[in-house]
Amino acid sequence: MQERYIATVDLGTSKLALCVAKISGENVQIIYYKERPSDGIRYNCVFNPMKAAVPLKAAIKEAEDELQIKILQVVVGLPRYSVRQESASANIDRSDPSAIISDDEINSLKSIALDTYPLKDSDKNIIYGAVPQSFAIDDIIGSEEDVVGTCSDKLSGNFKFFVGAKRVVRNIDIMMNNAGVALAQAIFTPVAVGEAVLKNDETINGVALIEMGAGVTSLSIYQGGILRYFASIPFGGKSITTDIRLECAFDDTLAENVKLAFGACLPDKLQTMSDKVLQINDEENGTYEHLSVKYLSEIITSRCKEIVQAMLYLIQESGFADRLRCGIVLTGGGANLVNLINLIKEESGYNVRVGFPLARKFSSDGCPGIGEAEAAASVGMVLEAAADPYLNCIEEAAARKADAPAADEASGTEKEEEPVRTTIFDDDEIEKVIVKTPRRTRTPRQPRPQREPKTGGLHILWKKIGNALESGFDGVLGNLYDDMGKNNEEEQ
Repeated sequence: MQERYIATVDLGTSKLALCVAKISGENVQIIYYKERPSDGIRYNCVFNPMKAAVPLKAAIKEAEDELQIKILQVVVGLPRYSVRQESASANIDRSDPSAIISDDEINSLKSIALDTYPLKDSDKNIIYGAVPQSFAIDDIIGSEEDVVGTCSDKLSGNFKFFVGAKRVVRNIDIMMNNAGVALAQAIFTPVAVGEAVLKNDETINGVALIEMGAGVTSLSIYQGGILRYFASIPFGGKSITTDIRLECAFDDTLAENVKLAFGACLPDKLQTMSDKVLQINDEENGTYEHLSVKYLSEIITSRCKEIVQAMLYLIQESGFADRLRCGIVLTGGGANLVNLINLIKEESGYNVRVGFPLARKFSSDGCPGIGEAEAAASVGMVLEAAADPYLNCIEEAAARKADAPAADEASGTEKEEEPVRTTIFDDDEIEKVIVKTPRRTRTPRQPRPQREPKTGGLHILWKKIGNALESGFDGVLGNLYDDMGKNNEEEQ
């Protein structure tokens, strides 16, 4: 059985994770997983493609050297923030009512819904993903499994589309060009994360999946085995770090290190640890400061309560609050925060567990970190991409490139090498994007010159999550948005 390889990149606000898996039939073996600090990414969105390409290129080079392979294309996750959900439907009249309904007809119905759905502004928006909600034949409404194998003269389906900014996807495309690697697939990560960490009985009986990253915390609700609802807010682990930095007058690095080493929620439940005092030495001035672990916990708890209450409000808004029989699953890097699980239990009353990648779905001999909650998105993208039997990020692409000169030599002609396609947009669209980027030139079918990354960046703070949430947050999250800047209004 021929082996193939899949490489995925998880673009996070604070980290970039590169994962490589070997696929043999239905067996998925993850052979490489490493994280490094990211750049040019805010709120899970690439806002500076040139900066974002630098750590990506370094990560790919490190993986190639360690595995002795050549990575020519990667699978990338789409942003989780600033995504709205919309409902759509499609119908088909079947030519042969006596023929059974097949999976191909279901896929055709989904394609029809995607092709005919009227985006309000197709120049600015793009559909990140589509999830079937229900199908109908005659007077019967059910899931895909219910209708496949039945007979009917008509078939209709209801779908949920997740729509995001086209500009953000273009930035991913440009970043990939600058990193010198092709884009194999762009995956809507909430679906992939659910595949990686949720058990089958949880998705059927109802569960709320909360993924807490550095810049974004998102909510995905499953019921009946289907993703029913998705929403996100622009707050996460980095917001906690910022609170520590501002309150204690630390720099970002020190604030992050203190959070990782001593951070915890619920100071009243720290027992003897709450009496400890940290001594922070300033090597430059030879001075030191004292920080109580209890006070540090109070800072962290305050922000965590706001994030948790925001998630609980969204759960109520979804209409599934009373149908979550399996409670809440918390995943992402924020799941490692001490006592956060207990805080969610106290605030919500649901059963809560940490969502680690399910080991039964893959193997990972000698891959440290792949079983942790922060690796859920990488594992999920591998499992999602492995479903495509023709996807190979390494061997097939390399073989085509190696065989091309031999074929030209045999024919006695010299043929210009076809460039590897690294975009998901048409060439003319990419040209328009590149023209709008200052101080960048591009000759058709020529590699883009390397530039040193610019320094600095745009400090983005959101003023509000959205008008849809505004009325419901009074008194609960009021101070969550008071200090938000106006810069993001221009970015949107």
